[in-house]
Amino acid sequence: MEQKRLMKLRKNMAKHRPSFRRVESWRYVRVKDPWRKARGIDSRTRIKSKSGVKSPSVGYRGPKKVRGLHPSGYEEVRVVSIEDLKNLNNKMHALKISSKLGAKKRMLLIDYAQNRGFKILNIGISQRELEDLESMLESSFDDVDDLEEELKDD
Repeated sequence: MEQKRLMKLRKNMAKHRPSFRRVESWRYVRVKDPWRKARGIDSRTRIKSKSGVKSPSVGYRGPKKVRGLHPSGYEEVRVVSIEDLKNLNNKMHALKISSKLGAKKRMLLIDYAQNRGFKILNIGISQRELEDLESMLESSFDDVDDLEEELKDD
């Protein structure tokens, strides 16, 4: 309950957070946009004058308990193999499957993770490929243990 409240608060804070732009990046083409600390001796931004550009400070950060979480409320974990799923909790962690995996291993890993109840943030394959996966798995694998052995062999 508290986490949902904090997630809403984080979202609301992000709405009101200014976009921190580098001083005079809007004025000169040679000055790029990403934030850099103002260091000029007469800089209104460095002095934190009302007329200066807003600069990042501690007060703009989100709540500590939900900092770094995915908007769904889960902690993101990058996964390459089934071995990575062993110590994860499906109530706390959401999976991002590595983009370096090929379609075959990706589909096997997706099926294994979905059987364990994990939320997958980037399935990365189309609905047709998922249907092909289901038909392929029904024909070639009887249960999840065979699936684990197949992946360990690779």
